[in-house]
Amino acid sequence: MALAICLLFDPPSDRVVRDLWSRLETAGVHTMATHTHGHHHPHLSYAVLRSWDLSRVQATLAGLSDAGPFTMSFHGTLAFPRGRAALAPAISADLARRQQQVVSAVVETGADLHRNYRPGGWVPHVSVATSAPGARLATVATAIADILPLTLNVDRAALVDSSTGETWPLAHIP
Repeated sequence: MALAICLLFDPPSDRVVRDLWSRLETAGVHTMATHTHGHHHPHLSYAVLRSWDLSRVQATLAGLSDAGPFTMSFHGTLAFPRGRAALAPAISADLARRQQQVVSAVVETGADLHRNYRPGGWVPHVSVATSAPGARLATVATAIADILPLTLNVDRAALVDSSTGETWPLAHIP
């Protein structure tokens, strides 16, 4: 069980990622569309917490300034262990600063931050495939390459319980 602080996309951007998931599922590649509880949203996680106090995390994030909506550019594919693959975004100094601010704030609540989200170790990504080993990885890379370059619009943020899909929208985008 984990709690993620997620950036979410506007409806047209969300649709682009869901269409990619659908094309890959049709090709026999498991994606976030069918992973675990099946309620996943296309997203980019600022942080993933392994333990937390929900009300403290919510209050802390509510106290951060609103950094507003923004666009993200994607230019490649990331391949992770165990057949996981993702869209690779260009990382602006602003995005890195936002992520560091969120991480610092939630760690101060006593939350246990997953090691992959520590500043300097964070690999920003939008998850696509959850199981694409070997030859299937070529299918994923081709499907992603077919839609690149890609610009997605971040228009909101939320806390998401990864085990259930339960979502708590944030009032603004930190």
